[in-house]
Amino acid sequence: MTVVPRLVLSAPSSGHGKNALAIGLLAAFADRGLDVAGFKVGPDQVDAAYLGLASGRPGRTLDPRLVGVERVAPLLLHGAAGTDLAVVQGSMGLYDSLTGRSETESTAAIATVLRSPVVLVVDVAAMGQSVAALVHGFRAYDEQLWIGGVILNRVASARHEALLREALDDIGIPVYGALRRQDLPSVLPSRRHGVVPVLEGAGEATRAVRRLGEAVTATVDLERLLGLARSAPTLEMQPWSPLGAGEVAAPLPAGAARPVVALVGGPGGSFSHAETGELLRAAGAEVVMLDPFTDEVLPAGTRALVVGGALPESYAEQLSANRRLCIAVAELARTGRPVVAEGAGLLWLARELDGLPMCGVIDAIGSLRDGLVVGYREAIAQGDSVVAVRGEVVTGHKEHRAVLTPRGGQRPAWSWPGGAPEGFIWRGVHASQLVPHWAAHPRIATRLVAAAAAEPATAPVGVGGGVPAGPAGVALGDPAGAVASGPAGGPPA
Repeated sequence: MTVVPRLVLSAPSSGHGKNALAIGLLAAFADRGLDVAGFKVGPDQVDAAYLGLASGRPGRTLDPRLVGVERVAPLLLHGAAGTDLAVVQGSMGLYDSLTGRSETESTAAIATVLRSPVVLVVDVAAMGQSVAALVHGFRAYDEQLWIGGVILNRVASARHEALLREALDDIGIPVYGALRRQDLPSVLPSRRHGVVPVLEGAGEATRAVRRLGEAVTATVDLERLLGLARSAPTLEMQPWSPLGAGEVAAPLPAGAARPVVALVGGPGGSFSHAETGELLRAAGAEVVMLDPFTDEVLPAGTRALVVGGALPESYAEQLSANRRLCIAVAELARTGRPVVAEGAGLLWLARELDGLPMCGVIDAIGSLRDGLVVGYREAIAQGDSVVAVRGEVVTGHKEHRAVLTPRGGQRPAWSWPGGAPEGFIWRGVHASQLVPHWAAHPRIATRLVAAAAAEPATAPVGVGGGVPAGPAGVALGDPAGAVASGPAGGPPA
């Protein structure tokens, strides 16, 4: 049984300012010396990264579809261990879900599982006394939900604020803060940059978080809000552990050297969920960060590579420009070492993206389109790999604009109803735009570390549609990284 003071921040719908408020709250409490932790409902690693920047510890996602409802509270307890406050930022509206499964996957469902009070952020710019009817409706809709109060956003004036507070007082709803229309400016870096400003320690991101923290400090009653969080009851379960209660047993013999696994990211963390690195370490790996934009060589002794799903598609030029690292990645894959690429990591391993040469590990060409593919998939593994065994069902999330030609290799990674097989398995490589959450599949880490520790069994030339003879059409050892006519060796995937 564990006690963690906690709040769930939600709103009637998207666009009310809960993202900025959640970041600002964490920054404000951290500035007061509290140890805080931030979480995001759903698969959004970008919001989670900024929550992490504000709190000073890894921001994490709580996605019941990806990890299972039963893991949501244990993952929060793990991520918030030893903290004074956990703030959970909701997704969309309080009762909404991406899949329509509001009873299990909405912010309201998560708040119920966490036995946490909910604070509604309400944009009142075009609202008067009707705010009471709105909040009352949200409170009455689900009697099991604990709506602890509201924070008003985009209040027009002192008179407007008094009117709103009076209306909410009539229905017994506490108001924890009122922000004027200019108090939460749009200061966060564009979402096209994804998590990169956080991982690279960009000054713009740090200044934005500080500005939001100052705004919240000036307008929100932090002491009363902390009191509400402390009233949350004990959660009667054990925290999640990367050791997995036996699910992840260290695969290495006693005394064996820990294999180096390069995890792609930056000084502020990785492009993977925080639990990925924790699982790899628990499975026996030495995890070393690899910056794909500035590092020109793999970490010394690298025996495996993991490219997480939060790598932005919009950084094709920067990825392509780092030719030396592209050559090193292709050589690692060619020798049969395990390489796992999720989301846009697949594009980095492709032959090219929008005409820019990439690593050339897989014989495919990527192109960015205007439309966005987004949603969950119940994927069936089409072959054995470090990620899954053939026939295993894995739930993942897709969010991308890029399409790949071909969509899948001679040995595709996944299939699901209504879609052609996609992704690539070649030698030790598993690459797909599908992004699973490793906390739900801890054996990925076990298999990967075991494969990293073992000597690779390379496949014969021509298997899998990869680049068995040379990386990205570049002669190995060519210091200029000049691109030849195309990927060397192997038939098209």
